[in-house]
Amino acid sequence: MATVAELADRRLSYREVGATGTALPDGYRHLARNVAIGRSEAAFDRAATHLMTFGMHRDAGFDVSTSAPRAATGVDVLLRRGTPPLAFEAPLRIVHAVEQTDRHGFTYGTLTGHPARGEESFSVLLEPDGTVRFVLIAFSTPASFLATASGPLGRWLQDRIVDRYVAALRTVAGR
Repeated sequence: MATVAELADRRLSYREVGATGTALPDGYRHLARNVAIGRSEAAFDRAATHLMTFGMHRDAGFDVSTSAPRAATGVDVLLRRGTPPLAFEAPLRIVHAVEQTDRHGFTYGTLTGHPARGEESFSVLLEPDGTVRFVLIAFSTPASFLATASGPLGRWLQDRIVDRYVAALRTVAGR
């Protein structure tokens, strides 16, 4: 099992860095969610803080280790779920982060050793009418034998994790 300190020497495992903010690349599974999670500036503030401090990931069932307490470009993230030897481990690096009046979010990319290759972007948005939205955009492909062998089950699990992210932010936002 890796430690977050060991991630500094790892490289991103894909070439299309930043593609969740432009056109999603061919050859990957694409995933997107855009859902209302609350309504009010206070709901936005709670959801944004929960996202940027990795609370969403913890509430989704992951053990989270990070090289900094808040999401920012260059922060390394190690997600774990399960117990060894059957634990899932996901080493990641934040490649972009934003904190604006009406938008907070970050994008992380997979590092070598992650069972998949790709990128995932998370944003919490405050719309002019007060609606708070959670937007997730991702592209990925298997990078390990186990991920490849999981086939449709792996895709189903990825979708359920996203459902947990949505539920976590809805709960925090008060919807």
